[in-house]
Amino acid sequence: MILLIDNYDSFTFNLYQMLSQYERVEVIRNDGKTLEEIEAMKPAGIVLSPGPGRPENSGICPQVIRSLRGKIPILGVCLGEQAICQVYGGTVSHAIKPMHGRQSEVDIVEDSELFKGLGRKMKVARYHSLIAEEESLEGTELRITGKTKQEEVMAVEDSARKVYGVQFHPESIMTKDGAKILENFARICKEA
Repeated sequence: MILLIDNYDSFTFNLYQMLSQYERVEVIRNDGKTLEEIEAMKPAGIVLSPGPGRPENSGICPQVIRSLRGKIPILGVCLGEQAICQVYGGTVSHAIKPMHGRQSEVDIVEDSELFKGLGRKMKVARYHSLIAEEESLEGTELRITGKTKQEEVMAVEDSARKVYGVQFHPESIMTKDGAKILENFARICKEA
């Protein structure tokens, strides 16, 4: 079972539908369970949904990242990715310009199990005005795996602990390879 933590976002149901093609999914709100209750659910993987606001507004997500990384694969989407970056010591600030319902090309700059079977470039859907600062991630255990042409961080991972983050929305129809990304995460969970 994959646990989807909902950060009170309208895209959560789209993520649920897409992930359900590969694995059974349970959804909880980011303030709906304690860490102990989440661990007792014994998820094979955890997805941190998009949501409004900043990582500080993501409820239990930072605690889940800190406590369960290395034990359970984690994928953060948009706000979830920003929470991952912040927990690892990165800084989240305003993007070059807000990208709400816009498509961008992302360059895959490092090999990643999350992008296995995909090309080195992909068109993705973006719905955000905040972003992790690249320089702030230097010296952390996260490596940047995807960037825009403007060098904006679009994907990160700590492969040793199976923690992955994407700033873009794989569940959007504007992200052509989004289903494959989520399928890859489901595979990572099964193999963990």
